[in-house]
Amino acid sequence: MRACFVAVASTAIMASSAFAVETEVSAEIRAVIEATRYQGATWGIRAEALDATEPVIAAGPDTLFFTGSVRKLFSVGLALDALGPDHRFRTPVYRTGAIDSDGVLDGDLVLVANGDLTLGGRDRPEGTIAFTDFDHTESNSLGSSILTDTDPLSGIRQLAQGVAVAGIKAVEGDVIVDDRLFEHFRVPNGNVLITPVIVNDNLVDVSIVPTEAGQPAAVDWRPRSAAFTVVAYVMTVAPDQPADVTLEVSPDDPGVGIVKGTIPVGYKPPLPGVPTLVQTFTIADPSAYARTVFIEALEEAGVTVAAPAVATNPAARLPEAGSYRPEDQVTELVSLPYAQYVRLILKVSHNLGANLSLMLFGLTEGALTREAALAAERAALVEKFGLPDDGFDFPTNGSGSPDSRASPATVTGLLKAMSRTAVAVPYFDALPILGVDGSLASIGRDPPNPLIEPAIGKVYAKTGTTMEPGVLKAQVFAGYLDAKSGDRLAYVVYVNNVAPVASIADVIGVFVDEGVISALLQGRY
Repeated sequence: MRACFVAVASTAIMASSAFAVETEVSAEIRAVIEATRYQGATWGIRAEALDATEPVIAAGPDTLFFTGSVRKLFSVGLALDALGPDHRFRTPVYRTGAIDSDGVLDGDLVLVANGDLTLGGRDRPEGTIAFTDFDHTESNSLGSSILTDTDPLSGIRQLAQGVAVAGIKAVEGDVIVDDRLFEHFRVPNGNVLITPVIVNDNLVDVSIVPTEAGQPAAVDWRPRSAAFTVVAYVMTVAPDQPADVTLEVSPDDPGVGIVKGTIPVGYKPPLPGVPTLVQTFTIADPSAYARTVFIEALEEAGVTVAAPAVATNPAARLPEAGSYRPEDQVTELVSLPYAQYVRLILKVSHNLGANLSLMLFGLTEGALTREAALAAERAALVEKFGLPDDGFDFPTNGSGSPDSRASPATVTGLLKAMSRTAVAVPYFDALPILGVDGSLASIGRDPPNPLIEPAIGKVYAKTGTTMEPGVLKAQVFAGYLDAKSGDRLAYVVYVNNVAPVASIADVIGVFVDEGVISALLQGRY
């Protein structure tokens, strides 16, 4: 059975193009899409010059495809357009009582969460946000990751130092996190809880390194906090033995993670350039966790707190929303510009950040729930960006999997519309670059691929992946090409329903094939 690849006519979006529309792909591309692995899969390819009314190529059905994380181009693009690239998140700390002459606060300290994705935990001194080609947010799904060299608690420590500088030496009341910015919700993409308070992406990173056969592996974790500790039972085994490491939260204590299993001598994860096995625990209660690490940072800064550090967040003690007085602000953490967050989210496909961006956009429209934010987003995409109402379906989340869908023409329509906005440059700069960084860093380079090599550094695309057991439900590249002609093209390459898929190596193989198609498009036009 051949791969499903039906040529269709395309709807014009903008002014005329110098290119003739192609509804058939080149022999080189056909050789990719008709490979044995794609029997039964459906492909869609579309590319358009930014100032054109017709695509240069529109091959495959212009129907709704599963987008995977290409969905983030929409949620993050709208948030960037609404907030602006220079928007900075401000996380203040207020006091609810007076400070006496000895520096004792007769009241509570309240950290007000305002949707800062990193809380300073990825900030670099030069004013950029740190990320790696394999981010820790995907440690468990990819099999490992590369941790940044930044301190996940840096912003929390800065806030604690600010409290000390303000003259507070002791807190007689409690420490509270105000997490009422929007209604919390879970997304089906990883069952991630979306809240406005985030410390280390609400994860605890666990690094497992083999030692000598028969000896315990070296296990470390971060952040270190009484809020969540790790107990390890991992043994190092002979090099010819398989790695078998599992993580589970203790059934007796939700604040303890158990790591157990075996890891062979010399083990390297099956990802290019990833030296160490890294897995993560998810923080079940982000507000309580943030409260604990803040209290611990206060103690380190010389501020004593009467309330116990490990406890639930006492939200019932919060003052009425919106009642904070400027004179009661103790300190404040100011973030890097939102353009830096956009780079993080799109370069590494940060699911939590994309869903947070959906809510940040929604808040600009008065939306306090996920449902209201999705409705506001749809209205903006149709009314402001001119996308067809039936050209996309984003029912549950802002990150993509498992149910977000959009047609090829809708994806290129968004990309063209974004290229005409005031935020076109930071949007473009946030995309992964083929063979250079983000989710495309290794494509064409590790191992070298002569078909991709000519396009390295000339393709800027968000990737999207949706997996089901044994099936690659979606693999997508979408973004821009700096074509041979000198034109910049908006483009998308979709493949849905690739099966069977048995391992991460199979997924990487499809990644590479879409890199080849992207390179062939770049060199053809």
